[in-house]
Amino acid sequence: MKFESIIWDWNGTLLNDVDVVIEAINKLLNDRNLIPLTLERYRDVFTFPVRDYYERIGFDLKNEPFEIPAIQFITIYNKTVESCGLHNDVIPLLSRLHSIGYRQFILSAMEQQQLEKTVLDNSILHFFEDLFGLNNYYAISKVENGKSLISTKGLNPQRTLLIGDTIHDYEVAQAIGCSCVLVANGHQSKERLESSGAIVLNTLKEIEF
Repeated sequence: MKFESIIWDWNGTLLNDVDVVIEAINKLLNDRNLIPLTLERYRDVFTFPVRDYYERIGFDLKNEPFEIPAIQFITIYNKTVESCGLHNDVIPLLSRLHSIGYRQFILSAMEQQQLEKTVLDNSILHFFEDLFGLNNYYAISKVENGKSLISTKGLNPQRTLLIGDTIHDYEVAQAIGCSCVLVANGHQSKERLESSGAIVLNTLKEIEF
């Protein structure tokens, strides 16, 4: 199928931020005398909405409002995200797609202003027609923003490919009617991604257009 538009997830797909995320969440876990996460464990438990993930790893959200650790996490994360780079092959791939004429967008669970800043900091803003982040820090769902992206940008879902690194990205693609490819070097394990029924690749290097 010939695609016209590419919708990219940001965290874990283009931005290689998994180590920073684990470091930040482990600080919160240590502060509460909870068991810290390894990379393998993190990829096995991370999910959307993020509130469910917090409960999975031991946060007592009946006695501590979710908003407290959520804001603590993002405060730590925002201070260290500048140390993150992009995954290998990101810039050559974005550049090639841009030169061919694909319309490219980012659809992210990151808060909008922080999304704009981190994309700009990584010197790739010029590859994208628009960025769609959330208006809060709680990473609940990207479905509504995905629908808005399709509608406001006049995209043909049947000619649109969403590339992400989580089962939620696949769910978003299904909700907005576009195709999906997942990459297994981000925030969820390959086994979990494959359980969704989506096409799963190991890295972006395997994507062919």
